[in-house]
Amino acid sequence: MADRRWRLVRAGRDAVPESVRRFNARARRNKLRVARPWLITAGVVLVLAIAAAVLYWTPAVSVRDLRVRGTAVVTEREVLDAAAVRRGVPLLRVDVDGVRSRVAAIAPVRSVDITRMPPSTLEIRVTERTAVAVVENPGGRWLLDETGVAYLPAPVENPGLVLVRLATPNPTDATTRAALAVLTALTQELRDPLAALVAEAPARIRLELTDGRTVVWGDSSENDAKARVAAAMLGKPGQVIDVSAPEFVTVR
Repeated sequence: MADRRWRLVRAGRDAVPESVRRFNARARRNKLRVARPWLITAGVVLVLAIAAAVLYWTPAVSVRDLRVRGTAVVTEREVLDAAAVRRGVPLLRVDVDGVRSRVAAIAPVRSVDITRMPPSTLEIRVTERTAVAVVENPGGRWLLDETGVAYLPAPVENPGLVLVRLATPNPTDATTRAALAVLTALTQELRDPLAALVAEAPARIRLELTDGRTVVWGDSSENDAKARVAAAMLGKPGQVIDVSAPEFVTVR
């Protein structure tokens, strides 16, 4: 039998029907149309990834300017020392949570906001505590803020601040919270003759007046009613005004 040798022969254009060629061309266009959004998305993601990598590592976008805002009691130097941010570090590599935590540990600081300001600025904005009272305990006299934090030794003169006596002032202490609630409710009529607010327990609060009289307050419930009644009783004779049950006031 004679050898048969097969060889491939490219079919001429006319060998494929026109309808088949149109179908194949349409199929290729459809594939390209479907793939195009994915290709564009992949390209955008790649560009963003490259840009992020450049911003994260390049010294061109690095910390050169450190700004401190909002300080009054705390000094700018104290804030910068606590922040411990090195100039030249890429801006995106700054551990803002760490900076915030370290600056917030400064006693007079209540809150901290950190803002990256490209290309080279890091802003540290501080909100300081505001004193609402002077707290007195065996450790001395301290400024007390509205959350119950004793944060700075109190100066000798404290105009406008009530003296509060507490054993263990802190934000989680129930007696501290009760004392602050009572303090907030005091009208000016009660603040003017007030020598000290004494809180021995959450339900054992009293006001000591400058003339030697005492207002027994009890707990921190019904504070507004107690404040009204106590103010009305200031003109009555007697050394002890008991408003712990404001509907049944006693004076003795």
